[in-house]
Amino acid sequence: MKKLDNFTNCLDVLKNADFEFADDNEIYRMGVIGQFCLTFELSWKALQAILRIHGAEGADTGSPREILQLGYKLGFVEDSAVWLTMLKKRNTAAHLYNEDEIDELLLLIRDSFLPAFLVLESTLQDKLKEAGEDLE
Repeated sequence: MKKLDNFTNCLDVLKNADFEFADDNEIYRMGVIGQFCLTFELSWKALQAILRIHGAEGADTGSPREILQLGYKLGFVEDSAVWLTMLKKRNTAAHLYNEDEIDELLLLIRDSFLPAFLVLESTLQDKLKEAGEDLE
């Protein structure tokens, strides 16, 4: 499934981020943040697509917040607080000018968001198989 493949490919790049290197390299820091934003965007779109396959009412349209809430309600998303924080941080990432805020976001990406992405990736793959869809 293309949307899940896109999310997985983007996540693979983020998984390889060197967070120690990001401490001392401003352009790399911004690249990690940009990759997080892209991964988030692709994650909720993959979630939406798989919710549709499962016939989830309300999955055809909706904002990222609505799709995440539906995913949580139906057991596709585990930690709604982390995902809602992720949504908020994605929305403000382009307006970070303070080094402390950038440092905080990088820590959140490494310690909270990346693990949540990995859980979602696994869940979506399982849900796709459950629906009888091919992963290819």
